[in-house]
Amino acid sequence: MRMSGDEPIRVMVVDDHPMWRDAVERDLVAAGLNVVAVAANGSEALARFPAARPQVLVLDLQIPAPNGVEVTAEVVRQDPSTRVLILSASGEQNDVLDAVKAGATGYLVKSASRDELLDAVRRVAQGDTVFTPGLAGLVLGEYRRLLDAPADDGTPKLTDRETEVLRLVAKGMSYKQIAERLVLSHRTVQNHVQNTLRKLQLHNRVELTRYAIEQGLDEE
Repeated sequence: MRMSGDEPIRVMVVDDHPMWRDAVERDLVAAGLNVVAVAANGSEALARFPAARPQVLVLDLQIPAPNGVEVTAEVVRQDPSTRVLILSASGEQNDVLDAVKAGATGYLVKSASRDELLDAVRRVAQGDTVFTPGLAGLVLGEYRRLLDAPADDGTPKLTDRETEVLRLVAKGMSYKQIAERLVLSHRTVQNHVQNTLRKLQLHNRVELTRYAIEQGLDEE
């Protein structure tokens, strides 16, 4: 379902403000990305998503029903490999947290620059988690407050290296950054993440990050 690495990233843009939607589309196309569909509301987004098959969905939260959180949850349910990047005017804690819980892998506020948007699209397409500065800490802090129950006795045992990699994943670092920090190859970092996913019976980086946060591994 995914395009080869030699082809441009397939992106779908969903926003109910025509001028903003058109501007985002122009910036993406000008940067060489492939905008496969646009939509003005949640219903249009869900109707066009199956045929468009975007790798990245750039999505506003405040759109006519279903809203951005609901669209995120449904898109990820239909195709877990799709990356959802929220681009919203809101930086409110509840909005950010709801989007992440629904499956979004990135969250930018609309004050982000064109370059920040393009970088975020490219990074989430590669599986990274990307947040406007300050929002990642907000999400991590909220999860720590919500999840105060002790870990189950049956929690799988991770190696020290897997725990170290998981801690950096929870901080939102890319595989490349983790590899440089730990002086490992990119492939080795990927292997550690996959081993951890298998041990914890999780399916993707979003769930892995949630687990790390729950266990307090995002803290030094």
